[in-house]
Amino acid sequence: MKNKKRGQLDISFGMIFAIILIIVFLAAGFYAIKKVIELQQSVQVESFLSDFQDDVNAMWKSPKGSQNVEYTLPTKITSVCFTNDEFQNLEFTSSEIISGKLIENIDIVNITAVEDPYCIKSVKGKVSMTLLKNYGETLVKVK
Repeated sequence: MKNKKRGQLDISFGMIFAIILIIVFLAAGFYAIKKVIELQQSVQVESFLSDFQDDVNAMWKSPKGSQNVEYTLPTKITSVCFTNDEFQNLEFTSSEIISGKLIENIDIVNITAVEDPYCIKSVKGKVSMTLLKNYGETLVKVK
């Protein structure tokens, strides 16, 4: 009779150990998924900054032009703001702190003449704006 009880006791310890392992694996899986999503969001921000600078440079090199552009950003970003700052003239409005960047070849004085910062709202993770350069101007405007 004692053997029977001992066998039942060994099975319960094995079950407890298996449940603990399952919980550990699930926690590790959720942590990994969270980190992958954070990485995706930071890649979207960096991709936006790179693509935006490339589009501004392309417009800056042309003598005259207007181009509507649309970019994808994480949904946590509510708007993209241009500010008259010598260190970073593009910032993001978000619940989290996201570093901005100094965008070259844009007419930040003209962009922020009416309101500083000049913000463009993000709608469902999409930001649309118009890059404009008139003949004889040296910098690109954002509308």
